[in-house]
Amino acid sequence: KRFKLLGSMKLTLVVGASINPSRYSNMAILRLREHQHPVMALGLRAGKVADVIIETEKEIIAGIDTVTLYLNPERQKEYYDYIITLKPNRVIFNPGTENIYFEKMLSEAGITAVEACTLVLLSIGQY
Repeated sequence: KRFKLLGSMKLTLVVGASINPSRYSNMAILRLREHQHPVMALGLRAGKVADVIIETEKEIIAGIDTVTLYLNPERQKEYYDYIITLKPNRVIFNPGTENIYFEKMLSEAGITAVEACTLVLLSIGQY
């Protein structure tokens, strides 16, 4: 909706987004935008980080390549069906979000689950 996908730039959805600059989700949004990635964000509270609006409603978004999680496993439960419905190519479980149960569900749905750090992947050019 908000972005035209440019060339190989793939849309990332940050789940667990926060306007708090000390949160890793906030840093990830900033770093993704610095690397010119189109980003959408979903959080508990509405707000804005750089040019990215943090939404609070789980809307169905077409064309999501990557979902990067910043929610602990307990908080993830209410997002299982939503994320699977989005059919992303991959879901990144950042440190502290690892969830074997959800990773198995994703795998069964044909979605790649990756335990990694979005910030590290971006810094080493592996995002």
